[in-house]
Amino acid sequence: MTAVTTTPTVAPATGSEESGGLPPVRRRRRLSPGRRLPAARLAGPLLVLAAWAIASAAGRLDAAAIPAPWTVLRTLGQLWTEGTLPTDVLTSLRRAAYGFTIGLAAGVLLALVSGLSRAGEALIDGTVQLNRAIPTLGLIPLFILWLGIGETFKVAIIAIVVYVPVYLNTHAALAGIDSRYVELAEVQGLSRLGFVRQVVIPGALPGFFVGLRLGVTGSWLGLVVLEQINATSGLGYLMFQAQNYGRTDTILVGLLIYGVFGLVSDSAVRLIERRVLSWRRTLSS
Repeated sequence: MTAVTTTPTVAPATGSEESGGLPPVRRRRRLSPGRRLPAARLAGPLLVLAAWAIASAAGRLDAAAIPAPWTVLRTLGQLWTEGTLPTDVLTSLRRAAYGFTIGLAAGVLLALVSGLSRAGEALIDGTVQLNRAIPTLGLIPLFILWLGIGETFKVAIIAIVVYVPVYLNTHAALAGIDSRYVELAEVQGLSRLGFVRQVVIPGALPGFFVGLRLGVTGSWLGLVVLEQINATSGLGYLMFQAQNYGRTDTILVGLLIYGVFGLVSDSAVRLIERRVLSWRRTLSS
C-alpha cells in the first residue's frame, strides 16, 4: 500500500495579529501644506485684476463709478508725465519712512525695557495698553492743537500707529521665552549682554517680525487718512482733490499705488524674516 503524502496549504498573510503576520505598512499621509509655489502671493491680486478687467469689458461695471483698469493705467501715465505724481509719491514715502522709523525704534526699546524688567513693565505696559485702547486717529484733533497742521503731527500719528503693534508682539514674545533657558543661561554664567544676545534676541525675533509686518501696514493706513487733512501734497491730497472733481480714476490710481507700496513692503519684511529665521523649521517653510 502506497502512502499518500499531503502538502499543507499555506494561507496568505493577512497582516492581522490573529494570523501572526506582520502589520501592514501604512502609507504616510502628507499633512504639511507642501512646497512653496513661486510668486504665490500675486495670484490673488492678479485674479481680482482679471475679474475687474473682464467685468469692465463686458459692461457690467459703471465706468463713472469704477473705471476700467486700462483707464486707470492711462490716468497713471498722464499724472506721471505731468510731474505731479512723482512729487506726491516722494512726499508720501518720506512721511511714512520718518514715522515708521520713529515708531519702530520706540516700540522695540519700550518692549525690551518692559519685557526684561518688572519695574519697566509696571511703568510701561499699562500705559501702552491704555494707548492701544484709544483709537489713534481719534488723537488727530488733539495733536493738531499741540503740534500744528504741518508735517510734525502727521509723522507723530504714524509713529504711534507703528509702535503699538511692534511693542505688543515683541513684548509678548519676550514674555513667552521658556524660563528654562533663563536658568540655563544662569548656570552657564552668561553676562547680561550675553543673555540678551543669545537668549532674548533669538526668542523675541518671531514676535518682532509679526509686529513689524503689522507696523508696516499700519503706516500706510495712517498715511491715507493723514494726507487728506490739511495737506498740500502727497497721495492722500491727490485723492482728496480728485474727490472734489469727481475723478474716480485718479482716486483708484492713489489706491493702486498705496496697495503696491503695502504689498512690496510686506514682501520685503517677509523676505528678511525668512533669511534671519532660516534656522527655524516651521509649517510655512
